Amino acid sequence: MPRHAPVPGKFTPACRRPVLAMAAALAAGLVAVATPAAPAAATSGDGHCEAGYVGLTYDDGPTPEYTLRLLSALRENGVRATLFNIGEKAEKNEDLVVAEKEAGMWIANHSWSHPQLTKLPEDEIESELQRTQDLLETFTGTAPVLFRPPYGNTNATVKEIAEGLGMAEILWDVDTRDWSGKSAEEIVEEAVTVQSGEIVLMHDGYAATIEAIPAIMENLRSRELCPGMISPTTGKAVEPADEAAPVSP
Repeated sequence: MPRHAPVPGKFTPACRRPVLAMAAALAAGLVAVATPAAPAAATSGDGHCEAGYVGLTYDDGPTPEYTLRLLSALRENGVRATLFNIGEKAEKNEDLVVAEKEAGMWIANHSWSHPQLTKLPEDEIESELQRTQDLLETFTGTAPVLFRPPYGNTNATVKEIAEGLGMAEILWDVDTRDWSGKSAEEIVEEAVTVQSGEIVLMHDGYAATIEAIPAIMENLRSRELCPGMISPTTGKAVEPADEAAPVSP
């Protein structure tokens, strides 16, 4: 069983900051925040993924403070990750959702307002998921096929509603607990326990999480593991089924 995220309390979205200044950068492929050209994502054919694939996931975005920095770090390290976005935050930051898509990331559903879904009536659960689904499809042109319940709290009803909306419910195998104030080194220590096919939980919202990316990737490469997509059929990390790669600056 995966360890759950922090004890639920009232969820407070990150404060919105003006994003007008980043419009030009987004149009140019995040030129304003990227530095060296990103290496291409590894594939099974290049001999670097012989041990398999793992799923690197980031919850609770997009955030004006951190999303562009997260995307830059992922791209610089040749990583494609799965980003579980919160609907009400995506609504306020359309440019960031578009940037996630353009950076080659997989975008998934993390509910509208991050509630404990198991405590809601069925119609409210469906609304939380459907509103987010519709918004992300409008912003990206593609409806998410993956859903993660906030805090990992789920039951048969939540799972059935997600499946009815065309999404597979995805939890995790390794919880880095980056939300608890851990350093980058501590996050790396947790993340690198991941094995082939497994999924790592991290979050969009912490500087240490971003700082941990190079060391996580160094460890994965040393073990011939690569970041992969999460299969909606098996719930496991697998070789990407499309040809997209992190976009070079």
